[in-house]
Amino acid sequence: MITRSSAEIRQNYDEIADICRKTSAPVILTNNGKEELVVMDYDSYRNKKMLELRRELDEVEEARKRGSKGYTIEEVDAMLKKVIEEA
Repeated sequence: MITRSSAEIRQNYDEIADICRKTSAPVILTNNGKEELVVMDYDSYRNKKMLELRRELDEVEEARKRGSKGYTIEEVDAMLKKVIEEA
């Protein structure tokens, strides 16, 4: 991973954005030498989120195949309405 100081993002935004886009690697930003933020290009972030969602869907599908109880849309709707009413 690439590490830069938080001051560099203010001074060299275009350079850091270019690194993120070209390498698809996150850039760690530090503040007073301490890791504070991670910056990445949007396409890499979106792909990461899509992979996480795919993993979750795969886990749900595997649980369904093992016989885990599922819920109908109507049951989920009723559960959500109940939670909203109680809030």
